[in-house]
Amino acid sequence: MRDKKRRLIHILITASAASVCAFFSIPCAVTAVIQSALFLILYELILAQRRDKAMKLCDDIDRILRSDDIISFDEYSEGELSVLSAEIHKMTTRLREQNAELKKEKKFAKEALEDISHQLRTPLTSVMMILGLINSPELTENERTEYLRDLYKLLARMKWLIETMLSLSRIEADAVKFTKERVNCRRLIGQSIDTASVTAELKGVDIRTKITGDPEFVGDSHYTSEAIGNLLKNAVEHTAEGGTVTITSASSNISTEIIISDTGEGIPESELPHIFERFFRSSEYNKNGFGIGLAFARKIITAQGGKLKASNIKPHGAAFTIRFYHTTI
Repeated sequence: MRDKKRRLIHILITASAASVCAFFSIPCAVTAVIQSALFLILYELILAQRRDKAMKLCDDIDRILRSDDIISFDEYSEGELSVLSAEIHKMTTRLREQNAELKKEKKFAKEALEDISHQLRTPLTSVMMILGLINSPELTENERTEYLRDLYKLLARMKWLIETMLSLSRIEADAVKFTKERVNCRRLIGQSIDTASVTAELKGVDIRTKITGDPEFVGDSHYTSEAIGNLLKNAVEHTAEGGTVTITSASSNISTEIIISDTGEGIPESELPHIFERFFRSSEYNKNGFGIGLAFARKIITAQGGKLKASNIKPHGAAFTIRFYHTTI
């Protein structure tokens, strides 16, 4: 409708100009009409080209909505549509990045779910077997008590795995808000030792502390205590009866360190780069665990701007070093 109105106005103007020119000279009027017709044809061609280009851009947008990833906007880099095409290009680039991230997260969630299912399958099978054995009338009271103790341990491990996975997922989804407060390392280490002291006592492992001065850092005491508790649990598990787990802490002008070391067999050198990977299970070091505690500890520390690294110590044993810097580096 707008184009028809525009053409009608153009024809009226041409007719009026031709009438005026005819008053002076017929050839002048003819020339005016021809020039006006040529201008109208040229205008229509340009308008058609712009319309075709706009329609092609609409088709490209439609292809993007259908997840076509091989569309280029280079042909729109010049002309009236250049600004619009540039903004659409930015939008599609961002959408592709988000789509790739969603696919990655979907794959990660699928693998994590498969890993959890696999990790729970073995203890669940053991639980079912123990429940079947407990009902046997031939069991003595001592045997039944032993089976109940094993059942409790299995259920406790399963509970720990589920809670740890939920906490890890919340941290990775940025759903956890870490507090920033002055954390006293002496008090923090004392709280962390309480969570591992029973296991250490039952296994005959001695937990010692070597704290120099009164070290502090800025962070979240609750989650950091969970991280240290996981590291202590790991150290106790890999220390033989009669061995020692030592927690050392000190502070400098640059950082505050907390080191958890043990007198176990250490970590195979080839596996040190992978020890913090989720569900990584060493042929020797993590063969009896779920492979999630160390990943959880590192996620907590790094989420607060700290560092956590693993190393071996001489003559034997492993050490996990937590470092919180006083300033961002």
